[in-house]
Amino acid sequence: MGFRVAILAPALVAILGSGSGAIAAPARPAPQIEPWGLELGYIDPTVAPGRDFYTYANGAWLKTAVIPPDRSGTGAFLDIIRRNDDRLTSIFAKLHTRANLTEEERKIRDLYDVFMDTTQIEAAGLKPAAGDLARIDALATPEDVARALGDQGLHLDGPFEMRILVDDKNPDSYTVRLSESGLGLPDRDYYLKDDPSLEAARKAYQDYLARMLDFAGRKDPAQHAAAVYSLERDIATVHWPAADRRDADRTYNPMPISKLVEASPGYPWRAYLEAAGIRERTRSGERVVIVGEASAFPRLAQLFAATPVEVWRDYLAVHYLHAFADYLPKDVDDANFAMFGTALQGRSRQLPRPARAARMVDRQMGEALGKIFVREYFPPDSKARVDALVQNLLEACRASLERLDWMSPDTKRQALKKLSAFTVKIGYPSRWRDYSALRIDRADLVASIKNTSAFEWERRLKRIDQVVDRSEWIMTPPTVNAYYEPVANEIVFPAGILQPPFFDPAADDAVNYGSIGCTIGHEISHGFDDQGSKYDGHGTLRMWWTADDRKKFDERAEALAAQYDTYEPLPGLHVNGHLTLGENLADLAGVRIAHRAYELSLQGKKAPVLDGRTGDQRFYLAYAQYWRYKTTDAAMRQRVLSNEHSPGEYRVNGVVRNDDGWYAAFPDVKPGDAYYLPPERRIKIW
Repeated sequence: MGFRVAILAPALVAILGSGSGAIAAPARPAPQIEPWGLELGYIDPTVAPGRDFYTYANGAWLKTAVIPPDRSGTGAFLDIIRRNDDRLTSIFAKLHTRANLTEEERKIRDLYDVFMDTTQIEAAGLKPAAGDLARIDALATPEDVARALGDQGLHLDGPFEMRILVDDKNPDSYTVRLSESGLGLPDRDYYLKDDPSLEAARKAYQDYLARMLDFAGRKDPAQHAAAVYSLERDIATVHWPAADRRDADRTYNPMPISKLVEASPGYPWRAYLEAAGIRERTRSGERVVIVGEASAFPRLAQLFAATPVEVWRDYLAVHYLHAFADYLPKDVDDANFAMFGTALQGRSRQLPRPARAARMVDRQMGEALGKIFVREYFPPDSKARVDALVQNLLEACRASLERLDWMSPDTKRQALKKLSAFTVKIGYPSRWRDYSALRIDRADLVASIKNTSAFEWERRLKRIDQVVDRSEWIMTPPTVNAYYEPVANEIVFPAGILQPPFFDPAADDAVNYGSIGCTIGHEISHGFDDQGSKYDGHGTLRMWWTADDRKKFDERAEALAAQYDTYEPLPGLHVNGHLTLGENLADLAGVRIAHRAYELSLQGKKAPVLDGRTGDQRFYLAYAQYWRYKTTDAAMRQRVLSNEHSPGEYRVNGVVRNDDGWYAAFPDVKPGDAYYLPPERRIKIW
């Protein structure tokens, strides 16, 4: 499947949204942190740890924290993201004053400048998009529609999505992976679930469709919008539930292209693939593609064939304008934000335009920008400290696996073999991407974005029949996130997340292990969550467990899913324990591994007591403060319905209640407390 699993900040999608404003990057005061790393002023002593440990650790902060109008949430992740925004904008300020820029530096500066040049963007109006919109309006046949969908430079979404990824059952090779797609709203539930709040989102989206079709020049845009919405709702009825789409086995369905055409008639597959540059024949015979949600494909193909071309033209016009809204005049940009920023996330204002510009460059030329970022903000000693921390966590995980009492020796040997094969990537890639073939047009933002898309697709297309490049990174160095990639069996920690307050070389070890240590443990544990555990040490999707051991694992995982199903972040809206299962398993195992690593780091010595807090207490408090957040109801709803990560409150309370170490650190947690679990009901896997 080539999926990746990451730590992901609460409301991170919203935090990484777009905005407008002045060029200067304002200085912000450093957060007030105790010398040894914790923010004791955030603790609410009126809340008992067993009643709600998350609020105990963060309650004073929760009472006063204000969500900025340009964000859908605030918290520890926002602190570090805003600092990185400032650092990125300062990089561009320096590029405007430095002489003798390299060709690559000139390109990222020009890309930044053409986004910042709103006078030029407004003067051009929709002219930069006119050719693409005219092409969409001229589509006459289903084959024409499929060719437009296959053109990767147009950023068009359709009933299917195509990517070039590593083959899950042959991780030394790339493959074409096809999956269901085509929705403008975040998930199928937004179209189908009976919920007054979602009904409001549906109404806003239909108004948005009409507004976009008005920009596209349609007469009676409301009528056209109704047809587009009806099409998307029909697509939603075919889509698999989000939890089912996580299943690595069910979504791995290899078939030759001829079999795909036969199995899902009605969709012009060959026209679609040809437009993307995918050849049907390879040197070894007919190309085999990987189909994701196989049972949905015939119905989506049938729906495609039954939908008039004129409806597809309207659909594509809307999806094109959505994809390019950030790069078009203010009225289009604002209309897009009103839907996806305000209606879906509760934000009232866009981000400052310099931050939007820096993030756009990070998306389009992230390794070129990242090269400068790590040179200025990620010194070699930080990389060395994190590497040592990772090795401690891996050793703690090894010790944990060796002590398991429920796993047979055969499966345990395979698990230890997989752990020993982990690849660790810290900070930045060992080999930087070459952007010399990329052309940036300082006078045309839309053309420049299309060029970056074509550049990236061609880069992937050229290597499709080559051996996999295992040095490649999925995230850019400034990214505030981390991930585990199962087909490479690797854990990756970009420089962006390896900064205070998440990682501080000057902080107390208990705090570092409770924050970045738990992140490291989380990513290691993804190799052994409900889906990552299906891949072996080389990254091959295969069953390496004994049947009895797998049954024991699945029973424990199901019990954890049932716990999370009971959590209710908004009235009537429950966490989906199966959708979030992989992340919840990684959270639980990650905290346990990090705590064991912290204990190992003490080398038998007793941790000092600081301001009345033991080392173990500081560890768990650091973990809870790492996940502090406050978010809008709209963003919370979007997260729960469509995101594989539980809300931060349950990433804390849902974890510690299952951890014996937490009960030992806070002995006042007793039966009768809301989050107390008797020992026999605590979920213990790794």
